[in-house]
Amino acid sequence: MKKLEDLIIRAGELVALAKEALAHKSTGEWGSHVRSADFTNVRSSALSFIEMVYGREHSHYREFDAKVADVGDYHMEYAVGILTAIQTELATGWLTTTGSLVSAEIFSDFLEMAGYLLTEGYKDAAAVMIGGVLEEHLRQLARKAGIKVEELKDGKPTPRKVESLNADLYTGGIYSKLDNKGVTAWLDLRNKAAHAKYSEYGHEQVAVMLTGVQDFLTRNPVS
Repeated sequence: MKKLEDLIIRAGELVALAKEALAHKSTGEWGSHVRSADFTNVRSSALSFIEMVYGREHSHYREFDAKVADVGDYHMEYAVGILTAIQTELATGWLTTTGSLVSAEIFSDFLEMAGYLLTEGYKDAAAVMIGGVLEEHLRQLARKAGIKVEELKDGKPTPRKVESLNADLYTGGIYSKLDNKGVTAWLDLRNKAAHAKYSEYGHEQVAVMLTGVQDFLTRNPVS
């Protein structure tokens, strides 16, 4: 693997590339979209980089591959969000590995980043990022409580659905019914963002989600 400094620089270049693509988007009969050449350049360059750093099985690779799949401008907004998250991970010296625990400081960085995306008008990318932080925190809480975070499917360990973890954490007394309901609502909003149901929620709801998740993490620490 290349030196960390080189990886940080390259991640920054990819963020700039995605933002440049958005800067040249146009609006036509089918909505706003970026140029095909720009989309192809960002997608191929980013996937190559993410595979080199994390591998194809990492969530960053899978999420980028799934979310940045078309010339629609919202796909490129996802690219900006994911690549910015990767840049922050590298800059703070954290390369995720299977089973790694993310520090509260890193979560704070991601949520701050989501807040920035929100102020820039990228509510959908922000919702996905906030939801990602919440999901990883729930998995950490489950591990701490001795709750299984994986199950066997076709003989292979597969991550359990985060909704099931939320239910187990509540019934196990890890947090209150009120928190359980809040987590359920936030996960629902994240799923809407991840499945392009953008008209079913607004900027203010994502802002409330951000504040709620920040408070939830503070009141329910892993350590």
